[in-house]
Amino acid sequence: MASVLAVLLPDSCLPDTFCLALQEAGFTHIWLPPPSQSVSRQGYLPAQLYNLNSCYGNKEQLQSLTWALNYAGIKPVADIVINHRCADVQNADGIWNSYRDDVHHHGRRIDWGSWAVCRDDWHFGGTDLDHTNDELRAALKDWLLWLRHEIGFMGWRFDFVKGYAPQYVKEYTDASIVGEALHVAEFWVDMRWYGNTMDYDQDAPRQVLCDWITNSGGGVAAFDFPTKGILQEAVRYTQYDRLRDRNGRASGLLGWWPQKACTFIDNHDTGSSQQHWPFPESHIGLGYAYILTHPGLPCVAWEHMWDPRHTFIITQLMAMRRRQDIHAGSKLEILCADRMMYVARVDNRVVIKLGPQHDMGTLLPIPSQGWRLCITGHDFAVWEKGLVEIGPGSAGPDGSTSNIVSFDHKPTNP
Repeated sequence: MASVLAVLLPDSCLPDTFCLALQEAGFTHIWLPPPSQSVSRQGYLPAQLYNLNSCYGNKEQLQSLTWALNYAGIKPVADIVINHRCADVQNADGIWNSYRDDVHHHGRRIDWGSWAVCRDDWHFGGTDLDHTNDELRAALKDWLLWLRHEIGFMGWRFDFVKGYAPQYVKEYTDASIVGEALHVAEFWVDMRWYGNTMDYDQDAPRQVLCDWITNSGGGVAAFDFPTKGILQEAVRYTQYDRLRDRNGRASGLLGWWPQKACTFIDNHDTGSSQQHWPFPESHIGLGYAYILTHPGLPCVAWEHMWDPRHTFIITQLMAMRRRQDIHAGSKLEILCADRMMYVARVDNRVVIKLGPQHDMGTLLPIPSQGWRLCITGHDFAVWEKGLVEIGPGSAGPDGSTSNIVSFDHKPTNP
């Protein structure tokens, strides 16, 4: 299963052509921006939640897009920003603590007063919401149900879940979308550092994520910040031995709870225009080779997917993942994790090699055992078993080749 992060669609990109492109690539979910009216262009300072006039479009356009996505078999996931909300009116002391609700809708009204705000946070207009309040939670559940049934969303991406207790996330998902829906939480966990050097042992941050997932009922995945951090350190300093922990497993959340690990190499915060913690540009292909050959729930960044420098590699890796039926719970065997080289085998059908070392010795997959080299790029190579060779591989913009041609959509579930 792979998802894609999308930001604002180009004006020339109609929902049907856009959805067809995603369907052909094999995406199963798409994470869309926050839908509500917002003080900020990006949508992360929401005001009137039911007002869907935003910098991205309006209610009718959003409904058209979600309908087209659902029709194409791609589930739209809404970015749910409920840690805070921007008030509409200040009180006599200049505090923003009064909210309007100008859009007619079913369910509880959201024209809240100061009772809806945490008492220790009155700053910046985007005041923190008090999720311990029963009325506030009931109104938010009504809104989520409205997004589900009126707009057509099929899953939630919860923004900044550090700001409220995990049991409330379970309450919101149980009340709105249950079953096999994909819900993902953003818990930007702190990595362990010694000065400017990242510690090899990242058990503490991945334990934080495991605890959060458990306390939220186990129905919500989490973005795997440890895997991102470890992988980009391995690439930047040629330390591929970071990718195996002391028990022989993958070093991030991926190694402990792959069914709940939403792996990624960049998002709108870490990369894109903000560049808070970007993955090394020279090794974007390697990053996707890692997350798309490994267990977990991989997420592909919109800007990478449609960047001509990366599109070829990503689409070929996704095709291979579907064809080999790699899923969140696939078996991962790490065969080598040295400073210069990492080699892993997945479900005994895929082998990946990372790093600048060319000599793989006895770990080199050989054709007589059914292995074929299918995708190569800067410092990585991927082999698979059971490949039907239809013809010579096509060449990507960087000269990499692949004979993978199938784009048949076959979603896989953990």
